[in-house]
Amino acid sequence: MDNGTIVIIEDEKEISDLIQTQVSNFGLTQVAIYDGKKALDYIQSEEAKKIQLFILDRMLPSVNGLEICKFIRHYNQTRTIPILMLTALSTPEQIVEGLDAGADDYMTKPFDHNILQARVRSLLRRRQITQEPEQDKKLLRHKDMRIDTDQCKAWIGEELLELTLSEYKILCCFLLSPGKVLTRNQLVEFIQDGPVHVTDRTIDTHIFGLRKKLGEYAAMIETIRGVGYRVIGHD
Repeated sequence: MDNGTIVIIEDEKEISDLIQTQVSNFGLTQVAIYDGKKALDYIQSEEAKKIQLFILDRMLPSVNGLEICKFIRHYNQTRTIPILMLTALSTPEQIVEGLDAGADDYMTKPFDHNILQARVRSLLRRRQITQEPEQDKKLLRHKDMRIDTDQCKAWIGEELLELTLSEYKILCCFLLSPGKVLTRNQLVEFIQDGPVHVTDRTIDTHIFGLRKKLGEYAAMIETIRGVGYRVIGHD
């Protein structure tokens, strides 16, 4: 990508400068913001049209990161832009809280520079997918796996997968959000249909069944202990 902006919302200048250095090789401009209120003002400015990724701390002056995350997800101009939450708050409950607020991924401080760059690469790829023409989104792919969302069918190679409706929806959710950590609550919301009641523990059962049917592709579904799941190795 040769145009666009990575917005770093972090109140500690040393950490902000370090993040800017780590993401400087992605061909995007870095904008550093140190205050929550100023971040909200920026998000609502004309400059928001250039944003490709947010890197967001949770503990900020004026407005905290969770509230900013929720605003990004509800504001029409930014609702599809990936968010990487980067914070010192690291309990499973805090991670789930951040992901449920709308973050696509969650890293804790101190962080490994190589992992940060890998997460940024993954989220920028996801951003490119959301910007593809609508007709290109009807066929989802992962290596030799493909899903035709018009036919509601999935194949590995030439083999048609015999999936339940819930398994099919979960698989679609994963391939629509490559690299994104999905909490059980988010998966419940995605597959919930009408009066059918789905719990977060039911999700684990569906994932177990889906993995069995995926065979060697089962390993692509990574368990994030205490949080949820995500697809790894998406091509």
